[in-house]
Amino acid sequence: MRIAYFDCIAGASGDMILGALVDAGLPMDTLHAELAKLRLDEFKIVEQRVVKSGFSATKIEVLVTDKTPSRHLPDIERIVMESALAPSIKKQAVEIFRRIGSVEAAIHNVPLEQVHLHELGGVDTIVDVLGVLIGLDALDIEQVVVSPLPLGRGWVQGAHGKIPLPAPATLALLRDVPIVGSPLEAELVTPTAAALLSTLATSFGPIPAMTLHQVGYGAGTFDLPIPNLLRVLIGSAPDVLSATTETLVMLETNIDDMNPEFYEHLMERLLDAGALDVFLTPAHMKKGRPASMMSVLCRPDDANRLTQILFAESTTLGVRQHHVTRHCLPRSIEEVETPYGVVRVKVTRWDKERTRIKPEYEDCRHLAEQHGVPLREVYRAAEMAAQHLVR
Repeated sequence: MRIAYFDCIAGASGDMILGALVDAGLPMDTLHAELAKLRLDEFKIVEQRVVKSGFSATKIEVLVTDKTPSRHLPDIERIVMESALAPSIKKQAVEIFRRIGSVEAAIHNVPLEQVHLHELGGVDTIVDVLGVLIGLDALDIEQVVVSPLPLGRGWVQGAHGKIPLPAPATLALLRDVPIVGSPLEAELVTPTAAALLSTLATSFGPIPAMTLHQVGYGAGTFDLPIPNLLRVLIGSAPDVLSATTETLVMLETNIDDMNPEFYEHLMERLLDAGALDVFLTPAHMKKGRPASMMSVLCRPDDANRLTQILFAESTTLGVRQHHVTRHCLPRSIEEVETPYGVVRVKVTRWDKERTRIKPEYEDCRHLAEQHGVPLREVYRAAEMAAQHLVR
């Protein structure tokens, strides 16, 4: 599996992402040839080697002669869909521009089809978005992971006047994305970059495990107190069967002074609040005290809420938090008919030739009690009934 990790040192913009991909090995000839399929003649791409705070990087600039001040979303979609680009690239591009259009429509309270995409409807933005998609495809990137995005403060001039930073469109596009504040007064993440990264990323967080092959640096326009760069790390990782990979959070706390009867209630509350898994591990603490380490696996967005539940419902005084990478097999829930009734079965697809089935415990238990038969008989009947799913 080919992975691209975007390390947003000083934020991100469309031209910084594209510059990083070119710096990492995207041939300019390939980029020019593919962008020519847009049938837009009002632009020229210039590649430069620049130095930002001592770091050599690639600066991509889109020089535009197009005089169109703004475009509606249908205009942009028409440009994309009438191009000769690959269908997968066109589909991703339309999705990105529709996300941009949707947040702009909400901000200005107008229908999606009527929203004017001013700064985001120019040829340079269209080229940035399509250029990044072309680059990822040309470099055979199968998975995109992104670092938390730094957001600066200040003001930027827009079509309607001064806009506070972070720009409203950027914030709307980064909903459910990890962000961190920056003391810099500058637009560190543009709406174009926010739309690209939030759409393309499979996860956000630290650098994933991979064998590193290429590193590229894309330069921003302005000189900042820190290197105004975006860095891309391209590497490979072995496919873990047909699993998807995601970055999750593990919460951990050691408890040695709580009534054990309270654990069931605490675990139920955590699971109801979004925890993916909760488990206890025996521990031996200082002064010879036996204890239990409670581990809570969750998505990053749920970590704070679940931490508050741990503080409220247990005797802990502190909770540890760290990111973990999870490889997760695809699964589905099917229903099978047994002599005792309908049982739900979890079907896990391991690869093209291997499938696992597991009857749902609660269904089997309920039918065993209803019919007065051993649980294992219902369980075995469900397994037999599900054999056709394996084949």
